[in-house]
Amino acid sequence: MIQGPAAVLASSLFAVATALAQPPSGGIRGTIVDEQGGFLPGARVAVSGSVSRAAYSTADGRYEFADLPPGPYTVTVQLPHFRPQEQLAQVVPGEAAEVSWTLVLAALRGEELTVTASRQEVEVVNAPATVSVISSESIQTSPARNYGDLLRMVPGMNVIQMSARDINVTARQATNTLSNSQLALLDGRSIYLDFFGLILWDFVPTDPAEVKQIEIVRGPASAVWGANAMTGVVNIVTWSPRENPGGSINLSGGLFDRECDRCSQQDLGKTFGTGVRYAASPGETWSWKVSAGYFGSDAYSRPTGRIPVTTDPRDPQRTVGGASYPLDGPSTSSAEFGSRFQNAGTRQPKFDLRVDQEVAHGGRMSYQAGYGGTEGIIHTGLGPFDLQPGSYLAYGRVAFAKGAFKLATFANLLDADAPNLLAFDPVTRGPIQLNFSTQTFDLEAGNATALGHHHILTYGASVRRNNFSITLAPGAQDRTELGAYGQYEYTSDRARISLGARVDKFGNLEDPFFSPRVSVILKPSRAHSIRLSFNRAFRSPSAINNWLDQSVVTPIDLSPLAPLLPPPLRPAVAAPFPLVISAVGSEVPINGVPQDGLLAESLNAYEGGYSGTLGGKTTLTAAFYVNDQDNSINFTGVPPSRDPYTAQNPPPGWTARGLPPSLLTSLANLPPQLGGPIYLPRTASTYLNLGPLRNKGLELGIDHAFDRVWSAYANYSYQADPEPKAVGAGTKTYPSNELALPPTHRANAGVAWNGRRSFGSVSVSHAAGAFWSDVLDNAFAGFTNGYTMVNASLGVKWLDGRLTTAVKGINLLDQDVQQHLFGDILKRSLALDVRYAFARPRR
Repeated sequence: MIQGPAAVLASSLFAVATALAQPPSGGIRGTIVDEQGGFLPGARVAVSGSVSRAAYSTADGRYEFADLPPGPYTVTVQLPHFRPQEQLAQVVPGEAAEVSWTLVLAALRGEELTVTASRQEVEVVNAPATVSVISSESIQTSPARNYGDLLRMVPGMNVIQMSARDINVTARQATNTLSNSQLALLDGRSIYLDFFGLILWDFVPTDPAEVKQIEIVRGPASAVWGANAMTGVVNIVTWSPRENPGGSINLSGGLFDRECDRCSQQDLGKTFGTGVRYAASPGETWSWKVSAGYFGSDAYSRPTGRIPVTTDPRDPQRTVGGASYPLDGPSTSSAEFGSRFQNAGTRQPKFDLRVDQEVAHGGRMSYQAGYGGTEGIIHTGLGPFDLQPGSYLAYGRVAFAKGAFKLATFANLLDADAPNLLAFDPVTRGPIQLNFSTQTFDLEAGNATALGHHHILTYGASVRRNNFSITLAPGAQDRTELGAYGQYEYTSDRARISLGARVDKFGNLEDPFFSPRVSVILKPSRAHSIRLSFNRAFRSPSAINNWLDQSVVTPIDLSPLAPLLPPPLRPAVAAPFPLVISAVGSEVPINGVPQDGLLAESLNAYEGGYSGTLGGKTTLTAAFYVNDQDNSINFTGVPPSRDPYTAQNPPPGWTARGLPPSLLTSLANLPPQLGGPIYLPRTASTYLNLGPLRNKGLELGIDHAFDRVWSAYANYSYQADPEPKAVGAGTKTYPSNELALPPTHRANAGVAWNGRRSFGSVSVSHAAGAFWSDVLDNAFAGFTNGYTMVNASLGVKWLDGRLTTAVKGINLLDQDVQQHLFGDILKRSLALDVRYAFARPRR
């Protein structure tokens, strides 16, 4: 064996000889532009030959591969909204082959890619569910001031704005003050808050330049996304650092009207927003982006006066309405509490950091963390809660992706305090407090495998842990959620068949839930598809549904008892009596007797749809659906006889008002001929599973691209009143007094342009009247009028597109728009946006 200096010399000579024996390396480089010559950053370029590598184009559209062994290579390029392309290149020693590209926009709307429908990239026209995609260009030219304004333009979406910060979204059924059947994702990370089952849209990016596209699945999606995707999914997808390099800073400010005959405020309200972002790719391995923003708004106007008394459309023998709207302003005494509240605006700071790492053999690691703060009004069935300053959601996510394989984990850490502004706690002698601190930890993996040329198998699993700390539900138990899914797809030029299913096991459900999906797509041609599908989805009871435990002071009208009382006692029932009642979840006993456990809320959906493109410019869509809902979870009154106040245990304050306890015994023994028996309940409401309910409707849409600059769209949605379904003897029915009636007709239309010097849009959105019954009692139920909003934006590009200024207007005709009977009144708003980009922005 050679040792010492001789060994070193031999090793060096061997290395030199090896290097001389290898041919010199070469490379491939080029530039990527659009049809008008604009640079396209963020395009993914891959080379495949004796070695395989991937890279992304820089801000000036360039890419480069160095140190490639000589030989033939296949070079491919992909960029969302553009058609993928492929070229062959020959690498020779010591030279760089020039391979440049001019990418062409996808001619058909159906060619847009979506990952939300099946967890793998698929063209919209081939998706196994009804999917709409809002592109980044549509977002930036839109006058929308929030995600509600954007989603309202999608057919089938019921969107209501209750306050400056409170937005609720539901697809294909009536929405309410706490919509809980629509899943929302941000880059695949759930922002659905499991403790109550709601979405705070405050915790998503407010800067439109951050959003790559918004994918909306209209209809059940539990087969791949699990619980809570019962009526659909909204997935907000942001740009990766390599896709949108460079930076920008934006400022916005605006005014909105608050003056009308029944508005609580008459002056102008103000909005303000700012944001900054920067993304860079120092090399082939690392890329990063950082963004921060802030949005603030004054409070909108509250409605004043009395809710009209009208015939109940669900039961012509009853009337609803009659309550006075609470006054807008702080209570000056305890006697005023419950009759007024101070409406609030919102303040929303945000920060996000993302780092991507390219790893061996085409894999990528992504690390992300951020913070979103909020404050303002959130409306509920118990009235408004006021999210206090300092309420926040902190999050972190780590993900790995290589081809179709994906592995990701995330954590959502939510902390907020919110006193109720109307409901009184009889124990603390102050407002009911909703303070919550929850932690969600999630791990999921998924993959897809091609089985031959026509068969694809997609599969995955997830585990989630939810930890709860909620003042309204002190007994709430933490829970673990497990799920696994699989989907088989057959694809050909003329048909696509998708068979999928998911099984979920939740800690608060006794049995696993099975969510199947069957979709058959017939393709008369590449540009046309006819889809028939069946889906089943579910929503698990939330921690509040199971463990709510709160006493509430509720005024009760005892004046009908006056004729039954001797004259000296009649003044004691002239004014409403502050009755102390309990609101409890399904796991809290009533009068010591355990309740029946809640079942999962489920939905079976049957759908037929069509998507087709004519002449490469006009896209037509249509969908008809029937959704059968069962075991709906509603906050419902129980029979007063289950837990009444008695002479031995009268309501607090009963004797102080001069009412004898024996009166409770007399009322309970009152004969039916005199309206008896009458009980005053200690436990008035709990969460119950209700009977089957059917929703059905029709959606039609048309999109037309006149050229690369101008486009137009129109859509219409018909939604029938929900129908309680007939059931057999001994089974529960859906009570009519729990129904809400959504707008029967909704329509949207608009035109937009995005040229080299200017951009903008004009749109019209109409919704018919609706009936609401989800706040407090029937005195606060009733109709809202239909409305038509005209919105527009106009922007100018300066300095080769680096500087843009835009004026954006919502409700330009200044209608009094009230989207929920208990919501604020929305008037005309105007805003000025100014944005400066540090690099030439993508078109």
